[in-house]
Amino acid sequence: MELFRKLGKFAREYSHKQQEEARASIRDRLVDYVVIRNNEEHWVENRTRLFIHEVRDSLAEIRMGHWKAPRSGNDRTAYIIGLYGTGRWYLCAIMQQTFGDRAKYIRHWLRFHPGPTSLIYFGHATMRHVSRGQRLPSVTSRILKAVGSGSADLIFIYRHPLDALLTNWVWWRTYIRERRMGRSITEDYKNGDDLCVDLERDFLGFEVFAKGDSNFFAGLPGPPFLSFSQFVEETELFIQASTTAVRLEDFMIDPRKELSKIAEVMSVQLESSEAPLVRPRTIPYRFLEVKKKVPRFKKFVDDLDATTIRRIEQMGYSLS
Repeated sequence: MELFRKLGKFAREYSHKQQEEARASIRDRLVDYVVIRNNEEHWVENRTRLFIHEVRDSLAEIRMGHWKAPRSGNDRTAYIIGLYGTGRWYLCAIMQQTFGDRAKYIRHWLRFHPGPTSLIYFGHATMRHVSRGQRLPSVTSRILKAVGSGSADLIFIYRHPLDALLTNWVWWRTYIRERRMGRSITEDYKNGDDLCVDLERDFLGFEVFAKGDSNFFAGLPGPPFLSFSQFVEETELFIQASTTAVRLEDFMIDPRKELSKIAEVMSVQLESSEAPLVRPRTIPYRFLEVKKKVPRFKKFVDDLDATTIRRIEQMGYSLS
């Protein structure tokens, strides 16, 4: 029996590794690409990827008995957008727990609808800069037009950009090195000291990532990730354009209060429950601990340009 147990465990782990490698391979093949128009470079969305998501969404509607985008009452399409590493998956989880029937319309993809629907789209996108793993600004502009017309709402979730920077560096480095979807810092490191040691050891790689240098993604097709200054700029733009913006750190204090803000915008009645909502597992303002223990990271923060510092402070955050 022990032999069969070990063989079963090996098969499961091997299968998981194969799945991770397959997802990584597909992800690499379905990236956006550049075309030349009038001697200028333009980023274009990969149409194969778009087609796959269109089919998946259509099948989901058919399974629920809808042959077109569903709408109940006065619902408006909701777009829940967060840049990488800002708590989008956490927000989705607690919305599925508390949004009742409306939660069945959650989709993990941003799809533009010219009119109002009951659908709730979760995804990554940018407004100004092209970025790996995030929908192009051309998609966001269509969503913003729907928001401006009153047929949709844009809910933006964000967190301290320096915490997001550390999370994103760990995620993308894991993906490039191991060809698997990264996990959170809390899962990848036993404690903050381990993270600091790793960062000190690979600080040059961290700097390349923070600058948005394409060399960090050498060998992978598609655009680089946002530089840190671009990430901060995108956050500011989304806060200004959103119907409502919520901070991940505030969910660590009172998640039901923050979720109620979103429910009010979407005209959703939260399901009542005596059980408290789960708080985010991440550590708030982790960058402060890293700043104390990694001198080169402290210098990186101290040397940020004035515009980036101003934008961070206007979000209500401090650097110390």
